Amino acid sequence: MSGSAGAPLDAGGLLLDMDGVLTVSWRPLPGAVETVARLRAAGVPFRIMTNTTSRSHGAIATSLRAAGFDVADDEVLTASVAAAAYLRAHHAGARVFVLGDAVPDDLAGVRLVGLDGDPEVVVISGADRSFAFENLNRVHRVLLGGAAFVAMHRNLSWMTDEGECLDAGAYLLGLERAARREAAITGKPSPDFFRAGLEALRLPPERAAMVGDDVENDVLAAQAIGMAGVLVRTGKFREEALAATAGTPGHVVDSIADVPALLGLA
Repeated sequence: MSGSAGAPLDAGGLLLDMDGVLTVSWRPLPGAVETVARLRAAGVPFRIMTNTTSRSHGAIATSLRAAGFDVADDEVLTASVAAAAYLRAHHAGARVFVLGDAVPDDLAGVRLVGLDGDPEVVVISGADRSFAFENLNRVHRVLLGGAAFVAMHRNLSWMTDEGECLDAGAYLLGLERAARREAAITGKPSPDFFRAGLEALRLPPERAAMVGDDVENDVLAAQAIGMAGVLVRTGKFREEALAATAGTPGHVVDSIADVPALLGLA
């Protein structure tokens, strides 16, 4: 049964999560393609804000178009691009080791090295097979040696056709605890990442909404900077996670297909 908490959504633009909201394993969720088309036809600006790091933002846009979405390359904002901007601003010229599935195309201007290259910065990207004991242990030692610590996101999991999978956030918690340090986060739930999306929309936070399937990293994180939040019951959504969270989403709906009606477009 579809439903929402709070008043009708008053937003001049939207930030949309991708995995679990628009797609699962790159296949559109029911009503997602049509919803994006409705937003486009109604002149509602949007940006896709994704912590997906296994493909460049251009490749993600290409995959979405192949799946039927009307999306331009510059309407996709990724945690990888945000990480590159952060590294250029805070660690210019530093030797950077990236653990995980990040694509070099989105890391322009970053000096990438291996673990044997005496890294000055360690960046945790999306989880893949490189998150094995030997690599994690070496990263731990590099961090203990004083390297700066950055992570692209805090996602604990994401949804695939085969079920929910562990993501980098699960490993990040252990590394932070073991190294007794907290990583700088560049993607969701970083306030700066949401602000980059707002800048792209040219809207203040009170005129925009974030739509996501992660109650903590998508919805409550956006609400913390003054945006409206819309939680969808697709992807990795779990009723028990919603019940256990300390905050309250402004709106809870069955899926992205319910968003046009929430905006008064239906």
